[in-house]
This record gives sequence, C-alpha cells and structure tokens, in this order.
Amino acid sequence: MKGLEYIFKPKSVAVIGASTQKGTIGREILHNIIVNEFNGKVFPVNPKASVIHSIKCYSTILDVPDAVDMAIIAVPREIVPHVAEQCGQKGVKGLVVISAGFKEVGGKGVDLENELIEIVHKHGMRMIGPNCFGMVNTDPNYSLNCTFGKTRALTGRVGFISQSGALGEAIMIHARELGIGFSMVASIGNRADVSANDILEYWEHDPQTDIILLYLENFGNPRHFTRIAREISRTKPIVAVKSGRTRQGAAAASSHTGALAELDVGVDALFDQCGVMRVSSIEELFDVAAALANQPIPKGNRVAIISNAGGPALLATDALVGLGMRVEPYTGETKTKLKKALTGQGEVNNPLDLVAGAGGESFKKALNVVKEDKNFDSIFTIFVPPVTINQMDVANSILAGIEGCKKPVYACFMGAGEGSSAVEFLKQKNVPVYLFPEAVAKTLSLVDEYRRWLDRPKGQFKSYKVDKKKVQEIIDKALKAGDKAVVGGMALEILSAYGIPAALYEIAYSDKEAVNIAEKMGYPVVMKINTPPILHKTEFGGVVVDLRTAKEVRDAFNGLKKRIPKLKKNEKYSVVIQEMVSGGFETVIGMSTDPSFGPLIMFGLGGIYVEILKDVAFRIHPLTENNVDEMMKSLKSYPLLTGFRGAEPVDMTTLKEALLRLSQLVSDFDQITEIDLNPFMACSAKGKSKAVDARFIIRK
Repeated sequence: MKGLEYIFKPKSVAVIGASTQKGTIGREILHNIIVNEFNGKVFPVNPKASVIHSIKCYSTILDVPDAVDMAIIAVPREIVPHVAEQCGQKGVKGLVVISAGFKEVGGKGVDLENELIEIVHKHGMRMIGPNCFGMVNTDPNYSLNCTFGKTRALTGRVGFISQSGALGEAIMIHARELGIGFSMVASIGNRADVSANDILEYWEHDPQTDIILLYLENFGNPRHFTRIAREISRTKPIVAVKSGRTRQGAAAASSHTGALAELDVGVDALFDQCGVMRVSSIEELFDVAAALANQPIPKGNRVAIISNAGGPALLATDALVGLGMRVEPYTGETKTKLKKALTGQGEVNNPLDLVAGAGGESFKKALNVVKEDKNFDSIFTIFVPPVTINQMDVANSILAGIEGCKKPVYACFMGAGEGSSAVEFLKQKNVPVYLFPEAVAKTLSLVDEYRRWLDRPKGQFKSYKVDKKKVQEIIDKALKAGDKAVVGGMALEILSAYGIPAALYEIAYSDKEAVNIAEKMGYPVVMKINTPPILHKTEFGGVVVDLRTAKEVRDAFNGLKKRIPKLKKNEKYSVVIQEMVSGGFETVIGMSTDPSFGPLIMFGLGGIYVEILKDVAFRIHPLTENNVDEMMKSLKSYPLLTGFRGAEPVDMTTLKEALLRLSQLVSDFDQITEIDLNPFMACSAKGKSKAVDARFIIRK
C-alpha cells in the first residue's frame, strides 16, 4: 500500500489531457474535480490551450511551477509512456491512467503497458489503471472526484473497488438511488501496478471506510488476497462479485478430484475461508451493502416477519427457510400481547399477516411488541400499499414502532412506485428498503453466513512427524522411469510414510504367492492389478473383491492377467493383495492444483459415484483443524458420518487427522499436482478407517 496516499489523498492534482471541448473525457474529469470542490490545487495540462475551465493551462507537466502529488492521464495511448516519463521527472508520486488500448486489446497494447510499468517502477511512482474509470474520495478534507461520470457520489463509509471501468457510472447511479454513500471508489482497470490487494491493505487502516465492496474479474495474487482478506474481514465486512463462474478443461482432468474442481470452486473456497460474502450480481452487492451500512449484524438467524399481505409473507418465509434462516412461531408473552394489541386480529403466527386493510397503526403496535422478543434476531416488515392507505403514514409508524430497537430491521415496500417518498424517507432514517421479499431473504442469509464466520475460531495448522525421505525416493523413482503417476502399492506406501492409514497390502508375482499372502492376511481379500500401473482400475476391470478361497485367488490372478495390455520389456506382471475393508462409508479425500489458487483439498462422499453425486467440499491449502470441520459439516451426507437413524458415528478423529496429514504432504511436495484417496473407508471402530486405493499425479 506504499505510496497510495498520493493517489487517494493528494494535495495537488494535474489533469493531463484536459480539454476545452465539453463532453470529452479530459474535460469531464477536470469539471468533476472542480464541481466536487477538491481541497487542493488543480493544474490542467494541454499544449493546445492556455486556459481551461477558467484555470490556467500548462503545455506539459514539467511546466507546472508547483509540486504535483498525483496526475490523471487521459491522452492517446501512444503518448502515455512519454507523459508518464515526464511525470516521473517532475516528481509526481501517483498516476491514474484513464487511457485505454493497452493489455486489454493485446498486440501493441501489451508492449505499451509493459513500457508504462517500467517507467512507473523506475521513478518509484504508483499507478491505478490503465483503462480505468478513475477514483473518488468523498472525505470533506479532500473531496476528490477524478472520474468522467456525471453522478456525484454520496458521502458514506463504503469503499468500492471495480476492475470494470464500464460499470463505473452505472454503479454510481445505482448506489445514489439506494442512498448508499462511499468513502472511496477505485476503478483499477488493468491493475498494471496498484491491485485490489494493495487497496484492501490501504483501506484496512482507513478510518473513513467500514465496509468494502469488490467487483473482480480475476485475481492478481489469490494467496496474498487470502492473507489480507482474512484479517480485514474480522473488522470490516467484504462483499464481492466475482465474474467468470465456469472453467474449461475440467473434463480433461486425470483424477476424480480434478474433474470435480470446476465451476470456480477455488473462488468459493477462498471467499469462504476469508469471510468474504460472495454475491452473484451487482444488485445483490448493493442489497447487502445497504443492510451492512445501515443496520447492525444480527446475533442469530431467527427472523420475525410482519406484513399486510399474506402472499408476499409466504414468499418471504419460503425464501428465508430455503436459505437456512429460521422463521419460528410467536409464543408465550409475545403472542398474548400481539392478540391484545391487534384487536380483531385472527390467529397470530409468524409471519404475522395484518391483512390488507391494516394501516400504520397496526404496524406500530406489532413492532412495539415484537422488538422486545428475545427469540428473534431481526425484523422484516412487508408492506403492499393499497389505495386507501397512505404510504408515508406507514413509514412513520414503522419508525415509531422500532424506536429504541437494538435488532436490525429491514423493509420491503412492494409496488410502492418509483420515487416513493415513503421509501426515500425510510432510507434516510437508515432502514434499508427492498422491492421484493426474496432480496431481503438473500441478504439476510449472506449476512448470517458472515456472522457465523466471525464466530469461528481462527484455527491452527498442525504438523506431524513423517517420513519425507521415503516419499521423495518414491517420487524420484517414478520420475526416473518416466511415469506421470504413482499408483498401487507405491501410492499406499506414500500414505503410510505420512501416517495416513491404508489397508494392508502385499505384492504377488504368481498365483501361488498370491494365495500365500491371502491366507496369511486372512480372508476375504481384494486383488488389484499392480503391473502395469493403471490409473482408474475399477473402470478398467482391474479389481476383484471379496475373494474367500485359494481357488478364487488363483482364478482372479490369472483372469486379471488376461485383461492387461502387453507388458514392457523387463516388466513383470504383478497384483496387489489387500485386506478387504468393509462396514464403513466410502469417502473421498483429494487434492487438485488450480492454476490461480494453487492446491485445493477436497473431501466428500466417495466411491464409484463420486463424480455423479458431487457431494464434495473444497478448501484452499493449507488446512487448519477448523477448515476440516467446515468441509465435513458442509456436506449433504454429513449426517451419515455422525450417526443416522441409530447408526454408529464414524471415527471422526482418524478422518480429520487424515485430511490434516494430507495437507502436510501437499506442503512438503509441490511435485504432486493431484491426489485421490478413493475410497477412504470411514468406519466406526477405532483403527478400522483406512484408504483402500490411492493415486498421485506428479510433475518434473
């Protein structure tokens, strides 16, 4: 974040490319700086004009007699590097490059951007852009708007970062309509120098910024983002839209884990671990921002609904319950008081339907009672304006009813009409108002996820005593042989070296040896092809289970031999004889390396249907104990592990430790790019949970 104060809090600004022609970007930026009453010096720069906007104009930045903290560059792309060089010579500390046509268009634009970056670094400057909308600081001590938009930002405590310059004006308009004020706005464009991570660090310590909104198209450094966001989210909520939800190439992955790591699960995992609220649209982004900026975070997920229309109340209930919120009945003293206060009211339920004829007085009476009920954490009012009821009366009654209320209150005015004075009035009084009940439900669920994240302990990274040397020997041997994967017995040896329990196995090179091993191990046993190495043995038909006699073992040995392709020279056919692990649930443990996020560790329901059911969870490596708990509890099949309908719960201690040991293995060997432990049998009895099969994809 070094040097960003010269961009966000400059004492003097030059507009290079300022123009006398109205409607041009350079003219609009200069105009916005002036009409927003920037508390600093302003210097237009244009060699073709002597005066712009009644201010003396200079031919170049070098001709400006005073020191310049920050320069806004809005000139043709070809001369941007030359202008930046002059800024460096002048001693300018910050640049905002509006000009486009750089890396985003490819070709020559890439070379120009690289040249620009070199100049910026050479002179120790910081730069936002190129290809950006500009930036805003509403702090009255600066009051700087160096965008080319027509909408003035309201003053507030929300910081907003956008990678898209095109969204800039639309976002400013929408935020103003919702009554959301900004502390600062930054359109970072190509983020050639200043990234979202830099600004996040800067805003972490900014006393004017309490909430941070992000629109991201891609991450510069996801691992750096993880570290920053995890700390900031503890004190300042972060809400993000991340576009690009699909990822090509999942079908080409060589393991189950790789095939399941699609639909940007890395982003979901990262945001979840960092406490970032992910929304799917700009509309949702500002819905959540309105709630956070105006109301406290609820202490729980219990919602009281008060409405004058049954249909919308039912829609709200369905949406809330479907998103994991609780809409429980009014009981006891609250129910008694509501019946007494609402004369003529029928049955008192939650949602409370005040009926269509209910006016402001009914809302006031109901809210006076419900706000005191400790069984609810937030209050949701829904009003559908009938012709006979004055909207402003209802708005005033809602405010009167919640006076002194410590719980967050949200309102939905359906069909109130555009520009409703009642809606605007409630917003001015810090009550967020939404058009539809589903929007409130979604907002509440996201805020509740954040609350639960805040309640989580940070967790610790564990380290175990392991045999790294043994694993390195196995990997080196595989690479020397030209293998891209370690499977079979060698894969199970890797697990054993790291203390991850694996089913007993031995390698047999003849049917006689196979029988001897099986009888020593004890029936029943499983037989798998060991040579040649086969990645997905079940699909190949390379596994025979539940062998109970010597004859069955011999027949299986010879039957599998007929299925294998021709062996390489000096390669000898062999099988693995393995104890048969039964009586548990098939789970899958794995790792896939995402090109942006690095290793993603997976846990879920395993077996041959893993890619169909897809009941799996991902977390970004490395894992803490809390991450492991979160992964498990997020599964639909989690009740199967903890005991369902009288069944014994599985040995969770062994299961969790296996995931933590795998995380340590991934830390120690970056040559391993994918891992599959499928199935890992999760059993009830201590010492019985074991990996039955494993494969490791490796790179040189």
